[in-house]
Amino acid sequence: MDRIEGAAVGPCASSPYLRPFTLHYRQNGVQKSWDFMKTYDSVTVLMFNASRRSLVLVKQFRPAVYASEVERHFPEALAAPAQGGLQELQPALPGSVGVTVELCAGLLDQPGLSPEQVACKEALEECGYHLAPSDLRQVATYRAGVGLTGSRQTMFYAEVTDAQRRGPGGGVTEEGELIEVLHLPLDGAHTLANDPDVPKTLGVIFAISWFFSQIAPDLGLQRDMEVLPAQLPSTLQNQ
Repeated sequence: MDRIEGAAVGPCASSPYLRPFTLHYRQNGVQKSWDFMKTYDSVTVLMFNASRRSLVLVKQFRPAVYASEVERHFPEALAAPAQGGLQELQPALPGSVGVTVELCAGLLDQPGLSPEQVACKEALEECGYHLAPSDLRQVATYRAGVGLTGSRQTMFYAEVTDAQRRGPGGGVTEEGELIEVLHLPLDGAHTLANDPDVPKTLGVIFAISWFFSQIAPDLGLQRDMEVLPAQLPSTLQNQ
């Protein structure tokens, strides 16, 4: 997953996921405009594996995060390439800077499927767990990327066991997905959430906080709720 070679940027002529627009409007009598991207709404799923007393998360390489890190370390690295051409990102950074810890997630891009059905589909594809819509508890619906996309994201929660694991997960290879399943021990959850050196989404931080405030007390996990100094899983070290 971390071996990234030949990274180059070029213009995006079209995309099945993003459409750029400019909204022109008048606010309190002042004419304004704002650039934004239209994209799909999405779902995320936080799973607690009761068999392992762990939270089920995923890790994957995110090109946008990688390119952003290159630009942060080397300003102007993303300068516009020649029209229709590619610009190699030099000097390159290790692929690990673009690997993020996330919740299992998916886009609502399939007509006819409810958010719950998409969440179950992604749980099986990405993490290998078989869920039914009735297994899900809706946690929250909020706006993601309010300055750029304004899309809606709905978070679900489900308790699972090893008996519900029907496969290794890892994503859909045909769609180019390469996903690592991470079973995060509860005594390492706070450490991960608070560690600025572990690239992660805001959804992971929120989900961990929500779990310990809303779920852990009902499950009698008071000991695991303590903020203890813990070692992160080896798969998260040196990221």
